[in-house]
Amino acid sequence: MKTVEQVRTAAVIGAGTMGHGIAHALAMCGVETRLVDLDQAALERGLASVKSNLDKGVEKQKVTPAERDAALAKLSGSSNFDAAVRDADVVIEAVPESIDLKRKIFGKLGSLCAADALLATNTSSLPITIIADACARPERVVGMHFFNPVHIMKLVEVVRAKLTSNDAAQLAIALSRRMGKDPIDVQDSPGFASSRLGLVIGLEAMRMFESGVATAEDIDKAMVLGYGFPMGPLKLTDLVGLDVRLAIAEHLEREIGPRFAPPSVLRDKVARGELGKKSGKGFYSWT
Repeated sequence: MKTVEQVRTAAVIGAGTMGHGIAHALAMCGVETRLVDLDQAALERGLASVKSNLDKGVEKQKVTPAERDAALAKLSGSSNFDAAVRDADVVIEAVPESIDLKRKIFGKLGSLCAADALLATNTSSLPITIIADACARPERVVGMHFFNPVHIMKLVEVVRAKLTSNDAAQLAIALSRRMGKDPIDVQDSPGFASSRLGLVIGLEAMRMFESGVATAEDIDKAMVLGYGFPMGPLKLTDLVGLDVRLAIAEHLEREIGPRFAPPSVLRDKVARGELGKKSGKGFYSWT
């Protein structure tokens, strides 16, 4: 396994919200980064989002023009999966939360990538051990759970699967720090640390909203002003996506028990297409 100083190239699979954010953070820390997506339109949107976020950083004087230009010079897009990952020092998969899709990708990575490449999956709840089991070299596979928006949020959960080597976990931790993040070291268990804790609060906030305890705004204000949360649990749900929260809740209900059962209001909103900010409406109106 390489040292973090030897990491020069990375491939990020999936150009959606999480994927382009991870690519942004890698390019900012000087890693030659390929954003990979078979959908050319999605790839172009992802690259455009990175540029837009860097431009906003310059406007807010959090990023210098030179830093922006250097990051963009390190970033490229590719729809050729095999070529993009073959010589990468690190591959981070950030496709949608489908365990079958992730296992299919890691089955390919095991044969395509160099023997010392770090292979990481970005997931908020799926079992890393089952994903890694599809890879010919499961000891190289680790979870790296990033948070949205990736270029701003500091936390990364580095999740050790059953066969993850200590070298792989330590490289993921060091790479997270190189990307300007503050990682935590977590064993593979349902919901890891953050999703499990965060979802408990989010689901209870939904039940309170459903039963008319208070408005979404006032429930959120209780946690922001009373407990120092940077954002209330219902607004956070809108940003994460109600469909994403529903999928995680259903998974944790199966794995842990009924305390993670999704409330009716969450199921109903998802059924109506009220998915949060991305659809324009969730617990808040985003029009």
